[in-house]
Amino acid sequence: MDNSPDTAAQETRLLRARDFWSALALIALSLFFLWRTLDIPLGGSNGAGVNSADWYTSAAIVPLGLFGALLVLACVLLSISIRSGGAAQALSAAGLGWSPRELWRFAAVGLMLLCYIVGLVPRVDFILASGLLITALIASFHGRPAPRPLLPLLAIAVAALSALVMHFPQAEWARHGDDWVALALLVALTLWHQLTGVRDRALRLTPVLALGVPLLLICAMAFGFRQNVPNRGGLIFAKIEYSYYVHLRPIWRS
Repeated sequence: MDNSPDTAAQETRLLRARDFWSALALIALSLFFLWRTLDIPLGGSNGAGVNSADWYTSAAIVPLGLFGALLVLACVLLSISIRSGGAAQALSAAGLGWSPRELWRFAAVGLMLLCYIVGLVPRVDFILASGLLITALIASFHGRPAPRPLLPLLAIAVAALSALVMHFPQAEWARHGDDWVALALLVALTLWHQLTGVRDRALRLTPVLALGVPLLLICAMAFGFRQNVPNRGGLIFAKIEYSYYVHLRPIWRS
């Protein structure tokens, strides 16, 4: 392997060139979804003098926040790419070369997201589904000399396939068989990552991020903004919601 400064500089330029195209794609994607989200009413509707909803209960709040944040991050990435010369490199077509390893990386990420959106989110507990996706992405790429997305992709694919097979009709989405499968795969994937990953602080924080981020997000959506969240009858969230309305809410309401 050539580790000369010239080779490292060339790889950095190619990376910044690809960041330029990635940022443009993310900007286009986020603008499209922001445009579609604006079709959802933000203000409360008035009927017969009765205000049926406040702005903070609108279903548009969460997607506006998510895709707005994605737009900001994409603009930051585009700015970094332009300032570092990536735009010039990209427009000269030097940044278009794709190796089989890069194609496999993007294909693996795309398949993970497909399994998450189509198979997991409607049927599996949101915290478990999101935790499995975050763990799979971190375990595949973070700190490894070469990406290893095959096993994480298989884990999330098995979870999605199990959810589709076990509880395909919407009437069965609240059942917990697929939640237990996702939980078992999450534990197994976490153990594999802890045993094979690079020993650093991020490795120790992976379980905290994988479960903490979706936990905070769904609690903010459900109890803060009063949004309709995915699969309220999920294995973990159903217990959180029950404890909130039965034990916690009466305390501060009184």
